[in-house]
Amino acid sequence: MLTPAKKEFIEFMMSADVLRFGSFVTKSGRNTPYFVNTGNYRTGGQISRLGSFYAALVKETCGEDFDAMFGPAYKGIPLATAAAGALAREFGIDKPYFFNRKEVKDHGEGGSIVGYKPKDGDRIIIIEDVITAGTAVRETMPVLKACGNVEVRDMFISVNRCEVGQTPGKTAIMEVQEEFGIRVHALVTVQDIYEYLKEQGTYGEVLPAMEKYMADYCVL
Repeated sequence: MLTPAKKEFIEFMMSADVLRFGSFVTKSGRNTPYFVNTGNYRTGGQISRLGSFYAALVKETCGEDFDAMFGPAYKGIPLATAAAGALAREFGIDKPYFFNRKEVKDHGEGGSIVGYKPKDGDRIIIIEDVITAGTAVRETMPVLKACGNVEVRDMFISVNRCEVGQTPGKTAIMEVQEEFGIRVHALVTVQDIYEYLKEQGTYGEVLPAMEKYMADYCVL
C-alpha cells in the first residue's frame, strides 16, 4: 500500500536523481526500466534526510533492541553513518556503528573494520541500499562473522526490487532470510514505485515497461 511516508520517500529519491527511469542494466545483468543509485546523494541536506527515513524504519522495527549498526563498503558506509546520527538526534537512540574496508589495512590499527569493534553476542543490524541478487549480503556475512559470534536479525534497505533470486519462485530477499535468518525491511518496494507512477498519471510510457519487468522478474 502506498502510504504518505512511502510517497514522500519516492519523491525524495527522484528529486535527488537517485531513482531514475529509462533503460538500465542491473548488476545481475537484467534490463530494467528503473534504477536506484544511492551514490547520487551528494549534499548534506540529502544525506541528513535519508538518515531520518532509515532511522524512522529502524525505530519502528527494532526500537533499541540491537547493539550496533553495520554499513557494508562502499555505499552502506554513508547510509549507516547517517542513520546512526538520525537515530540519536531524533529518537535519543545512541548506538555504535561500524563499516568495513574492501582492502585490509596493514599499518596503523590494521584490519578491515572501522569504528565499533563487534564482540561475541552482539546483535547487529545492516544498513544497505538495495538487494538485487543477494550477492552483497553473501559477501558481508563472512566479514561480520570474522569479528565474533554476532547475530544479524535485521537489514534495512531503500528499495525492495522483489526480484527472483537464484531459486525460481523466491526473491533474493526470501533467500537471504532462509540462508541467514535475516529479515529485510525496505522503505519502499517496486510495487510502491509502480503504484506511485500510476497515481501520477504522467508516466504512461514507463508503466508498460514496469509491468513487463515485474511480470518477468518479480515475485509479488
